[in-house]
Amino acid sequence: MSYSISGLPIETFRPLFGLSDEDLAARGVLRQTALAGGRYPCRITLEDAQPGQTLLLLNYEHQDAATPYRSNYAIYVNESAAETQHLVDETPPVLHGRPIALRAFDQADMLVSAELALADDVEAAIERQFAKPEVAYLHAHNAAHGCFAARIDRA
Repeated sequence: MSYSISGLPIETFRPLFGLSDEDLAARGVLRQTALAGGRYPCRITLEDAQPGQTLLLLNYEHQDAATPYRSNYAIYVNESAAETQHLVDETPPVLHGRPIALRAFDQADMLVSAELALADDVEAAIERQFAKPEVAYLHAHNAAHGCFAARIDRA
């Protein structure tokens, strides 16, 4: 089963890059600096930030469907992001080395299945979910913190 994984569109966040801390705070956004040994997954590049890079921590509506599953939560975006990551049949670094929860939605944006990939086996979990014909797309979340990681579509 072929699939694609896309980061969030950089155009959504580019107007925030470089704003003062005060201007960010007025929008409910915090600037943080990645520390050594920390994990700061950028939702645009789908990579963890390197120590010293600055990230914006903000609330983002990742499931904007008019269903009971409408959802938003905190995410990081790296201020040094240059373009949105798009991958086909490949999983990005932010989906490895951490427990991932996959939420499967149908064409009506209703949750139809879910699965935890706890042993760095996210590719197999993606394939199992897309083997179900009713599954239109997946949302990957960090299982421990619950934050949205990426959208996964049939390719």
